[in-house]
Amino acid sequence: MEKKTLSTYFRETESVRKNWGWFFVLGLLLVLLGGVVINSAFVATLFSMVFFGSLLLTAGIIQVVQAFMAREWSGLFLSLLLGVLYGVVGVLCIARPEQAAINTTLLIAAFCLVSGLFKVLTSLIMQFEQWGWVCFNGVITFILGLMIYNQWPLSGLWIIGLFVGVDMILSGWSWILLSLCARKHCDK
Repeated sequence: MEKKTLSTYFRETESVRKNWGWFFVLGLLLVLLGGVVINSAFVATLFSMVFFGSLLLTAGIIQVVQAFMAREWSGLFLSLLLGVLYGVVGVLCIARPEQAAINTTLLIAAFCLVSGLFKVLTSLIMQFEQWGWVCFNGVITFILGLMIYNQWPLSGLWIIGLFVGVDMILSGWSWILLSLCARKHCDK
């Protein structure tokens, strides 16, 4: 891998400074699109499940083809089985996106509960530097998991779309702030 020199970083910084307006527009579009996604969280959730299912189905097909191309390989059966599993789960996500979203949301809730509890316990036991922030993060994550689980299975129809929308808004704000910072330095 090529090491970046100081002049490479300078050229990249100059490129961002020259094109700050495009970064601002990108950020603004992401914020607006994120708002639309949040407003249509149910549709966004279903779309996400169909998209995810399509990715799994494609991966399954590629895995099966790869398994047959490497017939002499000792892992043929495992590779073939994995490809079929990807394909079946992908087809199920595409055919029944509502059920896939509900099941995925249950996994998200379980992950938040376990992850939050782990962060709280680890930070309380180890009390490393800034442990309070990790504990706070764990408490919030645990509460989020409880909220998702308490609304489940209904939350499965909108929570994934909400998460996608919030992510788009936060990404958009990041691009907006980057562009404004770059513009500020352009004036100097």
